[in-house]
Amino acid sequence: MALLDVASLSKRFSGLRAVSNVSFTVPEGGIVALIGPNGAGKTTTFNLIAGVFAPDEGQVTLRGRPITGLRPHDVCAAGIGRTFQIVKPFGDLSVEDNVVVGALARERAVATARAQARAVLERLGLAEQAVRPARSLTLPDRKRLEVARALATRPDLLLLDEVLAGLRPTEVDRMVEVLRDLNRREGLTILMIEHVMRAVMALSDRVVVLDHGEKIADGTPAEVVADERVIQSYLGTEEA
Repeated sequence: MALLDVASLSKRFSGLRAVSNVSFTVPEGGIVALIGPNGAGKTTTFNLIAGVFAPDEGQVTLRGRPITGLRPHDVCAAGIGRTFQIVKPFGDLSVEDNVVVGALARERAVATARAQARAVLERLGLAEQAVRPARSLTLPDRKRLEVARALATRPDLLLLDEVLAGLRPTEVDRMVEVLRDLNRREGLTILMIEHVMRAVMALSDRVVVLDHGEKIADGTPAEVVADERVIQSYLGTEEA
C-alpha cells in the first residue's frame, strides 16, 4: 500500500521549470531514495510535498488523503516530518529543548513533550549531550539533532534531505544503522534525498532518479545503477 502518492507534480519559478510531471509512490514501511545531480529538482519536490510551495500542477496524497496546498504545519500534523539540507538548530537552546520544540507539534503538555524528547535523544545517541547548547555540537551531532527534531513530531513519513552530507565514512555508517533501526524496528517510512550512494544502496528498497526536473528512472537500487540514462546524467559524473 502506498503511504505517499506523488502524482504529476510540476513547479516553475519565473519561467524556470524546477519540477516537471514527476510521479512516484512511497510504500508504507519502505525506504525510498530520491537521487540525481545538483539542480535536478529533488529539494523542490520535498518542498512541494511538505507544503513550502504549492505545485502548479499535480497532487500529493498521504494515505489517500489529498494534502496538496496545505501549509507546512498542517502537513506536519497530517503525519510528515522533515529535515533540512542546511542544518539550523536553535543555537542558544539546549539540545533537549530543540527536540522539545518538535515534540510540541503533537504534545500539548510541556512535561510530556520533554519526556518524548528525551526518548528520541536516547534513540539517536544524543542523551549525554542533552543539556549542551545546540550551537556547540559537531556537524555529525547537529545532523542527528536535525533527525531528532523531525522524529519528535511523531511522523508516519520522514523526509530526510541529505542528512549524510559532510559526514565521514564511519559517521555515515552510524547514521545508516540508526535509520535502518528506525525503519525495521519501528516501521518508520522514509523518503530520503541522498548523494552518498553506498548509503542509498544499503538502505533503499527503491530509488527514484530526477534530472533537470524530470523523473528518468524508478526501480530497485540494482536496476537504477545499471540504467544507462542514470549513468550518463549522474553516476558517471560522480567521483569514486
